[in-house]
Amino acid sequence: MDIPVTPPTSEAGHTIASWLLDIIDRGLDYLGLQRHHQTEEIIYLIVVIACAIAIGWVVQKLVYLGLRKFVKMRKGTIGTELLQWKTLERCCYIIPPLVLMALVPFAFEGRHTTLVIIERIVGIYALIAFAIGLGGVFDFIFNHYNIHENTRRLPLKGIVNVAKGILWIVITIVAVSVAFDKSPAILLTGLGAFAAALMLIFKDSILGFVAGIQMSQNDMLHVGDWIVVPSTIANGIVLDVSLTTVKVRNWDNTIVTVPPYTLVSASFQNYRGMTESGCRRIVKTLTMDLTTVGRISPEHVDAIVAKYPVLKPFVDGLRSKGDTEQNDGGLTPINGTIETNLGLFRAYTCLYIYNNPMINNTQQILVRLMDATSYGLPLEIYCFTATTDWDKYEAIQSAMLEHLSTACADFGLGIYSSSTLTVSQEDTEAQPQAEA
Repeated sequence: MDIPVTPPTSEAGHTIASWLLDIIDRGLDYLGLQRHHQTEEIIYLIVVIACAIAIGWVVQKLVYLGLRKFVKMRKGTIGTELLQWKTLERCCYIIPPLVLMALVPFAFEGRHTTLVIIERIVGIYALIAFAIGLGGVFDFIFNHYNIHENTRRLPLKGIVNVAKGILWIVITIVAVSVAFDKSPAILLTGLGAFAAALMLIFKDSILGFVAGIQMSQNDMLHVGDWIVVPSTIANGIVLDVSLTTVKVRNWDNTIVTVPPYTLVSASFQNYRGMTESGCRRIVKTLTMDLTTVGRISPEHVDAIVAKYPVLKPFVDGLRSKGDTEQNDGGLTPINGTIETNLGLFRAYTCLYIYNNPMINNTQQILVRLMDATSYGLPLEIYCFTATTDWDKYEAIQSAMLEHLSTACADFGLGIYSSSTLTVSQEDTEAQPQAEA
């Protein structure tokens, strides 16, 4: 490699070049090495590049420290976030290649093949550093907006990923054009022939991008939502929504990743509406033993009312009107009869739920009888708790079922169980023997 270096005596040479060459000559003399023109050139080039890298690194650190000091003095939210997400540090990566581009020509006289190659390498380095810094700016904009402005918690990370992907594609095209000294337009024209291959390679990214736009436009999914995807094992809280995956933490703390287009192309259940409403539905069934259902005397009604005073207005109201049945409408109906023990228990269940402070009585409350089965007569309880907390929800419905299961005995009712059936069968089988 023959690199023409300006000799120290040349008036056309740079002062810095002459000074460096003089130091190199003295160093070779000190080491007892014979002066060789090509050796001087190689050492000179290495020294210049090393000095340029060192100066660029020092300048980068000084600029970053200065910006960091300035931002800390301002004590603003944006400045704190710039430091927290290392945006300033990533933007300062552009400084070393700029210093290299400014100092490397000092090693050469005029234009030379080696200088052109080094400038192309440094130019690619500068493009990569620029992309890193601009990507840091994209991340800062996304994080700042997501924290302070994205009150609807829209999944915007996919859009940021697309923007960064486009940025890196453009940087790659420009870097290739710089390396081969070709126009980017020529490269872009050539890429048209590979469009089908590119679409196949980036199929998931393209589908994820389209799905992300659909989910954002239709407000289908937010980070923090509880979702259930029937076609997968995903059942938990959404942790992250990116261009290619939706990350869900299941209730057993396992992490499941689902492609965004799976949520758009198929159905999924989002419990955000339940969370925002502040109430959660309870649907439970008590199966009554049909052999315990029957008419009830007024004396028995009075005995039950004495034990459960909440029934007194209901019973007195029906008796004063001469009725035996009440069928209210609306969200919180109190329905039942005083003719049968099951009808009276149905009215008591309505009143118990309505007066329960842990039940939201502004939502639909419904106690109804379902079709009889071989096991008995199902009594369905439909209501909403006044909280969405999982622990409290389970405690409320458990306490309600425990109370109603034990209270039905005071109404002369029994809940179906396999032991009940066994006992009744044994009694039936023993009856002929007793008669005999």
